[in-house]
Amino acid sequence: MLLSRHQVLARRERDPERLERSAYLLLSRIDTQGPMSIGQLSEAFGLDTSTVNRQTAALLRCGLAERVADPDGGMARKLRITAEGGRRLAGDREANRSCLARVVADWSPEEVRELEDVLVRLNRSAEALEGRHWPRTEEGAPRAVCHPPVPQESAAPAPWESATPAP
Repeated sequence: MLLSRHQVLARRERDPERLERSAYLLLSRIDTQGPMSIGQLSEAFGLDTSTVNRQTAALLRCGLAERVADPDGGMARKLRITAEGGRRLAGDREANRSCLARVVADWSPEEVRELEDVLVRLNRSAEALEGRHWPRTEEGAPRAVCHPPVPQESAAPAPWESATPAP
């Protein structure tokens, strides 16, 4: 809870345009899985359809998502992340990584890797109990990491800045 509070406070203080938590979660899932219907999102998060409907209506109003025909030919319309939604999601992910990098700034690389491994295990255990698994890239693919910034002479991005984020 402390880490979450730290990120929420950092979010508000730095940029009032940051995504709301529900918008971040929905956009992350759509970004990871592709276009999804309200029913699919409700099932994925274990939420009532009316709740997801309200949350997705806000995404639509803000231009962060759009309704599209089902790419698989189904009857239900689906929600797809827009370019603006993708841009805002990427910005929030980077801000979250930066915030976490500050938290672990004095940790050794081994300690950071150990935390990453334990958090992956924790997430997967929670998903198994709920029966709701988050879609991920193939096993062995690079994970998002939050290594402390290292002073660099070049303007090249640090390795963790280009990694695909895990939700």
